[in-house]
Amino acid sequence: MGEHYFAPRPGAASRRRTVDLVLPDLHLRLETDRGVFSPDRVDAGTRILLETVPPPPAEGDLLDLGCGYGPIALTMARRSPQASVYGVDVNERALELARSNAQAAGLDAVRFCPADGIDPGLRFAAIWSNPPIRIGKAALHDLLLAWLPRLAPGGLAHLVVQKHLGSDSLQRWLDAQGFPAERIASRSAYRVLAVSPPTDSPPTERRTESDPA
Repeated sequence: MGEHYFAPRPGAASRRRTVDLVLPDLHLRLETDRGVFSPDRVDAGTRILLETVPPPPAEGDLLDLGCGYGPIALTMARRSPQASVYGVDVNERALELARSNAQAAGLDAVRFCPADGIDPGLRFAAIWSNPPIRIGKAALHDLLLAWLPRLAPGGLAHLVVQKHLGSDSLQRWLDAQGFPAERIASRSAYRVLAVSPPTDSPPTERRTESDPA
């Protein structure tokens, strides 16, 4: 993996390249670089998330948590062009790439910024994330507890996590924290979890798991 992709200012020498994200409904060519998450190809977990989640809400504020160079946020924007899409990351190089990729894809209304660049009063109709598991359990829990409470009533978060990196224990932890979590897909040792806010409001429609482990 080299230098941690969650470093705010990666020290690795720049060596840019392009990767392709090809899904049934879209094709994005994305620029990547050393020092960011999965620079050589779109990560398998990201691809599985984008192939299995229900369509994002057509309107409202949508968030890609840990956006990297932008594949998840840009997919949300392409699928829901009337929504306001945000991507947050600590990695400044990744954010620069994401902005460039958005412009190249004609999706320059997507906003990529550090966490403190988001209005703290904003509530999200959907949060999609391939979360940075390797920051450690305590830091990951802090990250999720900072953002999951910002789901709007009836909103959903969708997270993709490898089984051997703790997807099942994370699901139990989310439930214990009051965020009901349901596995909606399993593929290639990845789990996709749908996480609801702790509210009595009815969630948006979920897709049932069609590819059991």
